Amino acid sequence: MMIMRKEQAGCNKEKRSRAPKGHFVVYVGEEMRRFVVPLSYLRSPPFQQLLEKAAEEFGFQTQNNCIVLPCDVSTFQMILEITASSSSSPPP
Repeated sequence: MMIMRKEQAGCNKEKRSRAPKGHFVVYVGEEMRRFVVPLSYLRSPPFQQLLEKAAEEFGFQTQNNCIVLPCDVSTFQMILEITASSSSSPPP
């Protein structure tokens, strides 16, 4: 896992656009790639673990109000795929 200072988040209010209703934005990887994620993903255990890790490393009190996740882009994309497939499957 990479460790990055909050100030490196590259997510100034002037440069970012708002997420659509029902979504939120996270920044991932060394290049601070922006992802727009459905709020429903917050119920996913892998996504919750990643947010907990982010809170431990960065905290959520940043001056730019950005969520920076402590993983690389490929790992995050894998978590998104797992979350999407589990949320689209019908309940047992």
